[in-house]
Amino acid sequence: MAALSYNFSLICSLVLVLISPSTAKTSFRPKALVLPVTKDSSTLQYVTEIKQRTPHVPVKLTIDLGGRSLWVNCDEETYKSSSYKFAPCHSAPCSLANARICWDCFSEPRQFCQNRTCNILPDNPIRGIFSNGPVSMDVVSIQSTDGKNPGKVVSLPQLLFVCASFDLSDLAKGVTGMAGLGRAKISLPSLFSAAFSFPRKFAICLSSSTKANGAVFFGDGPYVMLPDVDVSKSLTYTPLILNPVTTASISLFPEPSSDYFIGVKSIKINGNVVPLNTSLLSVDKKGFGGTKISTVNPYTVMETSIYKAFTEAFIKELANVPRVKPVSPFGTCFSSTHIGSTRVGAAVPQIDLVLQSSKVIWSIFGANSMVQVKDDVLCLGFVDGGVNPRTSIVIGGHQLEDNLLQFDLATSRLGFSSSLLFHRTTCSNFNFTSHA
Repeated sequence: MAALSYNFSLICSLVLVLISPSTAKTSFRPKALVLPVTKDSSTLQYVTEIKQRTPHVPVKLTIDLGGRSLWVNCDEETYKSSSYKFAPCHSAPCSLANARICWDCFSEPRQFCQNRTCNILPDNPIRGIFSNGPVSMDVVSIQSTDGKNPGKVVSLPQLLFVCASFDLSDLAKGVTGMAGLGRAKISLPSLFSAAFSFPRKFAICLSSSTKANGAVFFGDGPYVMLPDVDVSKSLTYTPLILNPVTTASISLFPEPSSDYFIGVKSIKINGNVVPLNTSLLSVDKKGFGGTKISTVNPYTVMETSIYKAFTEAFIKELANVPRVKPVSPFGTCFSSTHIGSTRVGAAVPQIDLVLQSSKVIWSIFGANSMVQVKDDVLCLGFVDGGVNPRTSIVIGGHQLEDNLLQFDLATSRLGFSSSLLFHRTTCSNFNFTSHA
């Protein structure tokens, strides 16, 4: 197990560049920031919005928990900003982005193609493709918070991002980029914490509703949901594991993965251990195996042998409920008329991910394990990831909804709440309408 290693002094070298003069004059330095997150009903992607450029325009972004940077599609027709800048070769932003190669245009230089710039390869993990774009900077504004209410809007005059050129057809309607929250020096959590000198922590709380906002918090808690429930007090902690090999679509240089891995040791259903090849649960020297957390996978994906053992064990524990024809992408579905309901969703067997000890368990209840695909059909919300995938288990968005997850980059630790429904609140209960 390896802790996340940053050259934090290098990040801090950009602090004076990133903090706006207006922030310095008023001496207002936020303790945390917050972004609203909505679930797109068509793609099941989690979408947020920032204000970027001069003049400001709203920019819709798909949340990529393991993404190494913010990337936005740039072209002369749609990206217009008087404050846009690119990073010249060998500059501090290039070093921060690990962009070691200088690029020149193949044609005449223009706004988004300048000679002697440093480029990196932003990733679109939904399609498993990459682009090539310059390390860039522009104005970004974001809401501060005291953890209970939204606060003042703060601005960063030169927030680092990557200008990309992707086909956006696989992203939610209106989305023009991705907000990378991963284990990287140029991810949004790293840049925001360096700019405002708050703890290198962030938390996600994804709503299960497509009609209500969840939230991403940058900085430490409290994280208060109506009716006055500080959900940061209900966290259990487990180490984050560093995969030494990148899991991105491509990388020009050897580098560790920016995804968040955790050490699942076993899986239990109704307290019974699922028999599986536990060697698949560890990350090997080539970066294969293990368990990571993802917001771009709508449902948890399991390597075939794990999936088969898991679904067979679940079916055995739910033997009295009739099975029905599977509905894609799921392989195991049941008649919902034979399943009751509880405060935490459908009355189905409890799933436990056993972590570093038998006492540290991430429990998954019906609201997160089952998906209502028809009025009378409930499906187990886990899918078969095939033989020999890069990662053995990818915990997807459905299993994260109405759970608070806090990522501590300084100590390489994950805090998780399990279902907030037990606390009589949800991730859609942050009060975005009342200002501090």
